[in-house]
Amino acid sequence: MARTRSIQRFDDDSIRRELRAYAVYRAFAAAMIAAVTTGIGGRWLGEFDDPMLATWISCGYLVLAVILMLFARTGMRVGPQIAIGTLIDVFFANAAINAIPEASPVIAIMLILNVAAASLLLSLTFGMITAALATLTFAAPLIWRDLFGTEWNHPWIEPLIFGASYFAIAWLAHVMAQRMVRTESEVTRRGVEVADLAALNELIIRRMPTGVVIVERDGLIRLANEAAIALLGEAGDGHRPLGLASPELAQRLRDWQADGTPNTQPLRMGPDQAEILPQFLRLHAGGDDVLVFLDDTSQASRRAEGITLAALGRFSASLAHEIRNPLSAISYSTQLLEESDDLTMMDRKMLEIVRKQTTRMNGIVESVLSMARRERANPQSIDLRIVVEEFAEEYRRSYPLDADTLELVLPQEPQPALADPKHVHQILLVLVSNARYYGRMPGEPARITLRVRRERQHALVDVLDTGPGIAEADERNLFRPFFTTSEHGTGLGLHIARELAHANQGELSYLRLPFGSCFRLSLQGATALLPTMTQSSR
Repeated sequence: MARTRSIQRFDDDSIRRELRAYAVYRAFAAAMIAAVTTGIGGRWLGEFDDPMLATWISCGYLVLAVILMLFARTGMRVGPQIAIGTLIDVFFANAAINAIPEASPVIAIMLILNVAAASLLLSLTFGMITAALATLTFAAPLIWRDLFGTEWNHPWIEPLIFGASYFAIAWLAHVMAQRMVRTESEVTRRGVEVADLAALNELIIRRMPTGVVIVERDGLIRLANEAAIALLGEAGDGHRPLGLASPELAQRLRDWQADGTPNTQPLRMGPDQAEILPQFLRLHAGGDDVLVFLDDTSQASRRAEGITLAALGRFSASLAHEIRNPLSAISYSTQLLEESDDLTMMDRKMLEIVRKQTTRMNGIVESVLSMARRERANPQSIDLRIVVEEFAEEYRRSYPLDADTLELVLPQEPQPALADPKHVHQILLVLVSNARYYGRMPGEPARITLRVRRERQHALVDVLDTGPGIAEADERNLFRPFFTTSEHGTGLGLHIARELAHANQGELSYLRLPFGSCFRLSLQGATALLPTMTQSSR
């Protein structure tokens, strides 16, 4: 293997086709020479000194040429085949010149290809050796016959010219081979770069938040990235009609192909019914394939909403501080007035209304301040089971349940999680408060269950109620700020709860149930608990 590599310039796979062509040429030339020496071609090569010997040499060469041609179609190493074939060619040329002296010019011309092939496909060293052997093939008979007085009709200049030609051809073939090697290396390097860029482009397109779809002339989807598949379903996986995946999008495409005028009205697509604005472009100039971009306008709306919330949060925080002082004065004055004995029943009802509205306004101010502060999470290794149990005890003490019930479903084994326990308390307070207000059937008490369990690498807390549930039309806006279905709500509770969950690398989601609702808090699992934390919590 090492020896072959030392004399072989190219790898086997790149020159195996050239080897087969070289073997076919050798077999064809051998067949032509055999035909002439056996009498089919007359005396085209001139007079034979020994016709029988010429016949045997040509026929033997033909047999070897056919064998080499057959070997060229096998998996045998290319280098040894070229070396062996070249040596056989030189040996035959030497024998043929002695048997057919008048054919030496023809044989000399045939050896040019052998010298070029040896230098081009193998190495300069082997090419020069072949050139030297070919030159010696013509010079040796001349020297032999000159020494022993045998008549030779060819001048001395002939083998010298042939020899110089062989060495020159060997060198030129070597130079060409070097250029070919450099070109092949450069092409290989560029090919790797192009493949890497193609893979990178494919990865970028596949992971783009914008949906990308290529639609063929007949309306079939050729390619769709992950964002597009999420909107179209599994229709992007394979050649499926666009009309089957999204009839409205297919109609938009047909309208654009008919008049070229884009429709700027967004579509509702995907399981979340996101607002999608499609854009159409020709994949090739004059071609029929169309590139479709599916821009999620809701993402831009959310980014704009985030910027608005940030500005609003800063403004609201300063405003809330200013409101808080007079609000505290009103609340304190109301408490003093309620202690008076000179109040009528109507006065007391009015003071009760003032007190309730003051409490409500204070709650709104606290919510706005919580949203504006967005305290950084301090994740700790906690036992989620213990944290939920402590929250339930604290909630029962602070907010009397009356006829409502708050049940716990806790596993026996610890449930390690990585989160800020204060944030977990705030999230559960929002969810339980909402469940008590919204999660009850008319005229019935609220039944709330806190269930702790584990799913793979996440610790889960489910807040379940037995209320009427949430309308499907309201689900996608459930966690948006200032969205509420109640005239007394602020629409900030669930938004703040989800932000706190995200700050702890968790997720807050809503699950639809046949009866009631379920809000699920998912937190990252922890491999170990900190005993000092759970003890200090108690």
